[in-house]
Amino acid sequence: MTTTRLPDRTADRVLALEARRAQAVAGNGPRRRGKFSARERIDLLLDPGSFTETGLFVRARPTGDGARRPYGDGVITGCGTIDGRAVCVFAQDSAVFGGSMGEAFGQKTVALMDLALRTGCPVIGLNDGGGARIQEGVVSLALYAELVRRNVQASGVIPQISVVLGPCAGGAAYSPAITDFTVMVDGASHMFVTGPDVIEAVTGERTSAEELGGARTSNSLNGNAHFLAADETEALDTVRELLSYLPANNLERPPQYAPLPPPADVPLDEIVPDRLGQAYDMRDILRAVVDDGELLEVQELFAPNIICALALVEGAPVGVVANQPSHAAGVLDIDASEKAARFVRFCDAFGIPLLTFADVPGYLSGVRQEQAGIIRRGAKLLYAYAEATVPKVTVVVRKAYGGGYAVMGSKHLGADINLAWPTARIAVMGAEGAVGVLHRRELAAAEDPEALRAQLVDAYESTHGTPYLAAERGYVDAVIAPRDTRDHICRALRALRGKRSPMPERRHGNIPL
Repeated sequence: MTTTRLPDRTADRVLALEARRAQAVAGNGPRRRGKFSARERIDLLLDPGSFTETGLFVRARPTGDGARRPYGDGVITGCGTIDGRAVCVFAQDSAVFGGSMGEAFGQKTVALMDLALRTGCPVIGLNDGGGARIQEGVVSLALYAELVRRNVQASGVIPQISVVLGPCAGGAAYSPAITDFTVMVDGASHMFVTGPDVIEAVTGERTSAEELGGARTSNSLNGNAHFLAADETEALDTVRELLSYLPANNLERPPQYAPLPPPADVPLDEIVPDRLGQAYDMRDILRAVVDDGELLEVQELFAPNIICALALVEGAPVGVVANQPSHAAGVLDIDASEKAARFVRFCDAFGIPLLTFADVPGYLSGVRQEQAGIIRRGAKLLYAYAEATVPKVTVVVRKAYGGGYAVMGSKHLGADINLAWPTARIAVMGAEGAVGVLHRRELAAAEDPEALRAQLVDAYESTHGTPYLAAERGYVDAVIAPRDTRDHICRALRALRGKRSPMPERRHGNIPL
């Protein structure tokens, strides 16, 4: 066995170091067409010149089959800054063993996660790999489990963001599923547990990677992803924008910016249609309330009957949850409940106040929803709001019926300030349904049931179709003119900045998963 003798002079050793470093950072193989390399992605994501690499000279473990042992082992790890704020990042390199995870690859990634936890900074994973490295067997599987354990330890402590820029299959898909947000690229990203070929072999079903777990499938059909980007550059820009709303960790306050006014001359007093069943876009209201009218929507394409978004109010980040009347009347179904519940819990974990806008006819009824578990799965949103201890401000815009009233940031689940527009209707159910239940015998016996029904509906609306009974009970703190909404929200959030909400001592709750 021959060995390479190290040079004796310091100058020669420095030159050898530079040569070794150049070899380590050199490209390891052909990239896929139209894709940036792993290092180029890091450069696009981070502030220029801020990246400090870790584990540069780590090499792939020998497998005994004479396979090459490239430096880095298919993943680049290190620290840098985004807008001057520290982050940890790893980028899988598909040019090395297809980006598959081997022992050294996994140990580097786990070490980076440990560093992010110790230093309290966000961690961003750029995923583009082939899953477990078959040549290294159980070691690869063990490191995936180690990574997931770190994801769980970091959950609610530091923000975790996954960017899927290529394949992310098998065990590799579970780490992004546990992180807080996942960004995917249209037409390029694929995320699934079992690929199309295996599915066809096992079940006989024919499908494509795009249909099975493409970016649009993951963003719109199953909610596995939170943001859809047109290309890699947009995906990385989305990460930068997302981080601008988030604190570095759960012990720090969210960033504060110079406040900007909302767009001028938005006629909020006229925005809700006079006809109860007529739809409108809740985004018009939200943009008239938040700074500069800017919303960063989370899972925009999934469960569009509810809006979850990050925004600024007086320069401070808030999490916005709002029913969307232009989609299924803003009803709460299983997907909407789970989407909003996870968003509420994220905001609570990182000290981001919650701003809720309610216009909800209730939970969706129907055989499919009941059989699919709307009781258990709809309860997740109740649990999330009741558990949240951050400042919570609610505005009832129009309908707030039945369980929908209770779950959408009501006083009874711990909201701090509840406001209502004069257009609000807070009741067990709508007037037509209530009259049909309460007066069915009278209606059946009436000579002119339609005239009686109209009379009873008007009477019910004048009593129950207003926010004033709730205000009399103290369930609504103020009934306000729509045009004054931002002013009241700003005052409420200022008053709640020092909120304390001690919870009973316990290991953790048991959310109905």
